[in-house]
Amino acid sequence: MMKAAGCSMIASLNPVHCVKIQNHCRFSSGIVLGRLANPKKVCSCTSRSLCTASSMVVQRYHPPLFSVAPMMEWTDNHYRTLARLLSKHAWLYTEMIAAETIVYQEGNLDRFLGFSPDQHPIVLQIGGSNLENIAKATKLANSYGYDEINFNCGCPSPRVVGHGCFGVRLMLDPKFVGEAMSVIAANTDVPVTVKCRIGVDDRDSYNELCDFIYKVSSSSPTKHFIIHSRKALLNGISPAENRTIPPLKYEYYFGLLRDFPDLRFTVNGGINTIAEVNAARAAGAHGVMVGRAAFYNPWQTLGLVDTAVYGAAPSGITRRKVLEAFQVYGDSVIGKHGNNRPNIRDVVKPILNLFHSEPGNAVWKRKVDAAFHKCSTVTSLLEETLVNIPDWVLDSSVVKPLPDREDLFSNVQSLIPPLYTAREPESAYV
Repeated sequence: MMKAAGCSMIASLNPVHCVKIQNHCRFSSGIVLGRLANPKKVCSCTSRSLCTASSMVVQRYHPPLFSVAPMMEWTDNHYRTLARLLSKHAWLYTEMIAAETIVYQEGNLDRFLGFSPDQHPIVLQIGGSNLENIAKATKLANSYGYDEINFNCGCPSPRVVGHGCFGVRLMLDPKFVGEAMSVIAANTDVPVTVKCRIGVDDRDSYNELCDFIYKVSSSSPTKHFIIHSRKALLNGISPAENRTIPPLKYEYYFGLLRDFPDLRFTVNGGINTIAEVNAARAAGAHGVMVGRAAFYNPWQTLGLVDTAVYGAAPSGITRRKVLEAFQVYGDSVIGKHGNNRPNIRDVVKPILNLFHSEPGNAVWKRKVDAAFHKCSTVTSLLEETLVNIPDWVLDSSVVKPLPDREDLFSNVQSLIPPLYTAREPESAYV
């Protein structure tokens, strides 16, 4: 039986409204997903009625020891709903949203910025190269109650660094980044952060990275940097290749910990398991950001975060319980934007990897793909397909993390570059 508390997972992408949830039927496999004894009205908030948003912002959350990287077309509301069902403490990021999108879509902001209060702690990542638009976008986003605002200086996509002239290309202009961060900070009451690479093309020395960190932090209120420990190559390779071809240089990240003791750094890139997350933290990392591994294998990553990273007591969560809550959310948002958007395929996308490497997973995915053509709700789709997943898989709690590359950072201290000597402070922010 679905508990009423699970209803709070409904995320509104429209102005405040109530969604009436009807009783849902039983799956052919005999399990019940989202079946309520009585219909409930569930309210969710957007900027038009903040409800608890203001108090949510001032609450103290656990520090960002673990965060999920912002990923275009991946870390949308649907994925973040699943992620929060699996972990109460992981920090979640939106997809990167261009400042111009926020400014030009002012009348439709809930579609781009709305989220359920359950998604806290959550960070809005914006990108742009126009200070006026960055300021306007920050003001418009401020009322939604995000816990931090992050500025993208790491995306290598040709669409971003070429036509948009922002993303990782901004690492070549730390003066502008400092100005942008000051503009963002002046228009919000929450912390501001930067996500960047360790370099761009042949501008990839450790000293050049330190120059960037120093200039941005000394000319703006930025005190937290998320470091993707690869440089970016802008000579025609794809974004996917930019995640694999440039070598990882974790020694640069750990050098920053030594040379900027007053700043906070989160390491990103090449870390795929909870064992590796804890290895990074044991080596001294302030925080760890995981990207595609948290999407492709959410159960064995996000499902372990609260206990293995934050030390929380086991919640007893199972994938059956996760799907009970997710199907209520999913059925409430299908078609909300009109023209069947989002459609069932959009909404279900994040749960397709929930049974990664489990018995029945391959068959289940094939059945789901076929069911997209005739099912119009998440409920009916799961009723038709979950019979292919064994009950013991659905009802088992997440297991402890398995040992995996625990020596990933064992020799990093011997590779750290020579000490960086900072220049004179550029402003009063130091």
